[in-house]
Amino acid sequence: MKKLFGLTFLLLAAAIWTPAADSPRVNRAALVTVEKSLDDRITRLWDDGPVALLGYTRGIYLEGYGAVFTAEVNLAAGGATLMHPVLNKEDKEIHRKKKLDRLPQLKTAMKQALVNSAAALDPVPGDDQIVIAVYLSRYPWEDATGIPAQLTAQATKKKLLEIQRAGGAGLEQGITVKEN
Repeated sequence: MKKLFGLTFLLLAAAIWTPAADSPRVNRAALVTVEKSLDDRITRLWDDGPVALLGYTRGIYLEGYGAVFTAEVNLAAGGATLMHPVLNKEDKEIHRKKKLDRLPQLKTAMKQALVNSAAALDPVPGDDQIVIAVYLSRYPWEDATGIPAQLTAQATKKKLLEIQRAGGAGLEQGITVKEN
């Protein structure tokens, strides 16, 4: 009986003292904070902001890689409506120009969101990546020439914290943005 008690005690102690690596390093609450912040940032970018964000941002932490956030954005709401059911060539070109004009604004917002997210993701190791991938929606009728289907902005957490401490200096050089 004494051996059984001793063995039970050892197993219980081992379970209590199991390394933290067995549990997620970044909890869901930290990811939700960044998700909501990114959603808010995107919806405030333009006057038609609430329709710019299609669904909610989703984040995940990948052990050994970092935190990845995805969102789907409509750079320009519009198109056919009940009052204007058919778009002419001029309407389509205005829509395209609006998207091209907003692309740099979205890239800047993504970079700033990355910098702001670094502090909120305290448990993420400094060498891990923080990534924001934004899918850009398209209408079947639109000319998407020069407009990517996806933007990805990323940097290591350490680099993002350096940019934050420098008051934003190095934002352009420290963050990689890719268009696909």
